[in-house]
Amino acid sequence: MILLNRHRWMLISLALVLIVIGIVHLFSGPISLRFDDFSNALFNYDSSNVMHSVVREIRIPRMCMAIISGAGLSVAGLLMQTLFRNPLAGPYVLGINSGASLFVAFSLMTGIPFLTSDIGLISHALLGAFLFGLLILLFSKIARSQVTLLLTGIMLGSFTSAIISLLESMSDAQELKQFTMWALGSLQRTNFDQLPVIVLVFLLGFIGALLLIRPLNLLVLGEKQAELLGINFNRVRLLIILVTAVLTGLITAYCGPIAFVGLAVPNLVRMLMKTQHHGILLLASALGGSLFVLLSDLCIQLMELHWVIPINVFTSIVGAPIVVVLLLKRVR
Repeated sequence: MILLNRHRWMLISLALVLIVIGIVHLFSGPISLRFDDFSNALFNYDSSNVMHSVVREIRIPRMCMAIISGAGLSVAGLLMQTLFRNPLAGPYVLGINSGASLFVAFSLMTGIPFLTSDIGLISHALLGAFLFGLLILLFSKIARSQVTLLLTGIMLGSFTSAIISLLESMSDAQELKQFTMWALGSLQRTNFDQLPVIVLVFLLGFIGALLLIRPLNLLVLGEKQAELLGINFNRVRLLIILVTAVLTGLITAYCGPIAFVGLAVPNLVRMLMKTQHHGILLLASALGGSLFVLLSDLCIQLMELHWVIPINVFTSIVGAPIVVVLLLKRVR
């Protein structure tokens, strides 16, 4: 992939800003920490030391999940928008998030110990995201317009909400509380020991997206043109849905639903980069999404003494106006 100087410097700038914001994020919060607290927590961890516990069990996992969730959802949104050739497509709008949420609801409100374990939760979220992705793919072949497809995604979301409400009505108080807290969205549910598995699954999804750069570039030309140039369109669509399911399912399982990141960030990246090359767009979306969620969570941290705002609420407040602007531009 050959980068223009403008693209190279923009990617480097995004990466540098992300590093700076990440460091600020680590040192933000109601408890003041020094640099040696971080180094000792990593290399000389003492579970009886409060500062070490704050760093290892709260600050580092929270920052890592902000980066991973922002990057994963943005990349998934970019893949959906390219696959369906619609800037308003995304895992949240098309119902893939809803599929993961529905299967997580089954996991949390059935009372079966295995399903509430890390393996059970993430496998259920991945399965739900993949099945609903296939369902959307099926509807995309039937739908006569992109508007019909978007409405189908919204209806799927409404359907899953109804099923989840039914599950809630049949759950006991503890299960209901657990699911309600999950549904609000949070970056603080993971601990340090869970990070290696989360990072591994995320890297598998992201590398899978990078391996699809050439097919994604050709899909911009249209389905028929891509097939004439040697692309197996059906296989590529299935791989895109699989990668999207891995990224969306992972983040939904551990962070709950986080709205508008996968819809707003890829569109902003396209406007900023002014290119259709998906090598550049994937990297920029990952960096931009991470930066967006990090900044959102940094604002939440700064307001924690006065208000406790779930990450899903904050991203919706910020992301919704962006989507409205995109809609108005599309109407014009």
